[in-house]
Amino acid sequence: MHPQLEILLELQDLKAQKREMEEAAEEHSREIERKVFKVKPEDAVAQLEEKIEEMEAVLEPEVLKRYRLVAERRPRAVVPVLSGTCYGCFVDMPTASPKTNEDIRWCEHCGAFVYFVD
Repeated sequence: MHPQLEILLELQDLKAQKREMEEAAEEHSREIERKVFKVKPEDAVAQLEEKIEEMEAVLEPEVLKRYRLVAERRPRAVVPVLSGTCYGCFVDMPTASPKTNEDIRWCEHCGAFVYFVD
């Protein structure tokens, strides 16, 4: 798999974790702090944010720009393609295109980065 695509997948997971932690912190801040975290939820979110910034710095500028645009509009900026179908918008991908993960590709319909699953 293309190294930039791997970073994008990790970024997506980190941002999802950060969103979940922020939502949980708002709802159950003290309870979570006592039972789950050894650090305050705000500190954990800050640590995730630092990791996200660190990973974004490794991305090529064009990839990062596209990632940020897609991530603003869609809950998942990186999605699998199964049996020729983009799982970001459920539209069939063109059949003539190569089905490898060696290049960074995106869905022509929804704009999400895609990776192919056998």
